[in-house]
Amino acid sequence: MATATWNGAIIAESDDTKIVEGNHYFPIDSVHQQYLRPSETSSVCPWKGTASYYTLHVDGQDNVDAAWYYPEPKDAAAEIKGHVAFWNGVEVTD
Repeated sequence: MATATWNGAIIAESDDTKIVEGNHYFPIDSVHQQYLRPSETSSVCPWKGTASYYTLHVDGQDNVDAAWYYPEPKDAAAEIKGHVAFWNGVEVTD
């Protein structure tokens, strides 16, 4: 089981992550929604499409834009639609 942890909290855990470019993409229903705050940040990947971000909020602390997802990924990345990945200090173990 893959687990994403930050600031002492388990943010997500799943037996069904998708690994793309070394990142675990967790199904959105395996992510603990209480830790996610919408962000205005976006970025573009040439083959995956436009990414949107979440800021993690745990015990009064924010990890800005530490989670990302592709709301409408390009066809080449269709398998990660509805999935969230993490970085910036979030520990992902499997």
